[in-house]
Amino acid sequence: MLIDFFYTLRAAKLPVSVKEFLVLLEAMQANVVGPQSDACSMDDFYYLSRTALIKDEKHFDKFDKAFGAYFKGVEMLTDFAADVPMEWLKKILDNELTPEQKAAIEKMGWDELMDTLKKRLEEQKERHEGGSKWIGTGGTSPFGNSGYNPQGIRIGGKGGNKSAVKVWDQRAYQDYDDSVELGTRNIKVALRRLRRFAREGAEDELDLDHTIRSTAANAGYLDIKMRPERHNNVKLLLLMDVGGTMDEHVSRVEELFSAVKGEFKHLEFFYFHNCVYDFLWKNNRRRFAEKFDTWDVIRKYNKDHKLVFVGDATMSPYEILQPGGSVEYNNEEAGAEWLQRLTHAYPKFAWINPEPPGVWQYRQSISIIQQLVSNRMYPLTLKGLEDAMRMLSK
Repeated sequence: MLIDFFYTLRAAKLPVSVKEFLVLLEAMQANVVGPQSDACSMDDFYYLSRTALIKDEKHFDKFDKAFGAYFKGVEMLTDFAADVPMEWLKKILDNELTPEQKAAIEKMGWDELMDTLKKRLEEQKERHEGGSKWIGTGGTSPFGNSGYNPQGIRIGGKGGNKSAVKVWDQRAYQDYDDSVELGTRNIKVALRRLRRFAREGAEDELDLDHTIRSTAANAGYLDIKMRPERHNNVKLLLLMDVGGTMDEHVSRVEELFSAVKGEFKHLEFFYFHNCVYDFLWKNNRRRFAEKFDTWDVIRKYNKDHKLVFVGDATMSPYEILQPGGSVEYNNEEAGAEWLQRLTHAYPKFAWINPEPPGVWQYRQSISIIQQLVSNRMYPLTLKGLEDAMRMLSK
């Protein structure tokens, strides 16, 4: 079985050698992850194999995908405040509802939704499926997964209807790859509309015109003149949405990220999820351990930076307008407050949205974000990028 696992990793273009694979087999034989009599959990084997086979942190994301593709049903680590058995969260049935039935399902307000969840956790003692009240799978309850409700709290499982206002699940995001090979130079060409050149640094570039003039004035004796290299002097602050619905747009955002890093010398970037709140991060694996206070970011980078948000603006409206609306933690201030602070601190700003403009009018959260960014929202297309860069360069 592990031979096929090795070939799966190689097929995923991971730099795994036979020697490293033999080290993994030796570790298994030596019972590194526990005595032979105990059952080795999938988590134990995951960490052991990653330690033995992967030598560079940048390959962790590819390893996770290959591992998950080969070992179906990898156990998920959880850190919930209450003990919700994972077997409750298995998708047992797909409940297909008619449009009339969906329209008949009642939405709860924010306070009622949270109070009701608290009561359900206190009252529920067993697994449920297909119902309209308890936490379970399928059905029309606002709590659980794999069913339908116009507004609820997804507990475990995968999202589908994009209508959850909270997500109770451990979520792992991956950093955008800035080394993606672009299939076209058009994105870079579009970004070059935002340019302000200046000569900076040491004089290490030949100034041909000045050299010719100086040599001619020196009776033909060669007089070489140097000058600083010419650089794009624009300062860019890039804030990128990651995880959740943005997983559908990873490849295009990575192309954009690669182009941005190649075009702008003065670039600072941070991640957020769905909406900006009181902290940002640079590394998704350490997003709670290495947080950057949003106020500190505003104070550190002055208003001569151009601010660009990249995100699909697709979320529950509560995440933008409601304190505590974040799907991951109880934020003290609404996301709208932080968006207003950022756009006030950086007069030159734009929002790049990878979702096609045709769906913008059908998503309430996109309309709200558009208003908050003064309609400076542009699609992630070549024309959209050109329009955004032209606006930022004024």
